[in-house]
Amino acid sequence: MPQVVVDVVLKPEISDPQGQAVLGALGRLGHTQVTGVRQGKHFVLDVEGTPSREELQQIAETLLANPVIEDVELHLPTD
Repeated sequence: MPQVVVDVVLKPEISDPQGQAVLGALGRLGHTQVTGVRQGKHFVLDVEGTPSREELQQIAETLLANPVIEDVELHLPTD
């Protein structure tokens, strides 16, 4: 059964307190080469057939993400 991966992250202009907390912890642990962290959500959808990219985008934007503050990236089986 094919899988579609949907990654959801906050838009760059939206403050990311969890990402900042991780970045601070990395610095305290000596990992100073990491200069930025953005947190997000990762969904794996098992699909039957071949849903269109448009349908999958609609699913992601209406159920999995808040398009006002989050960006969506689809990874289809052919990607």
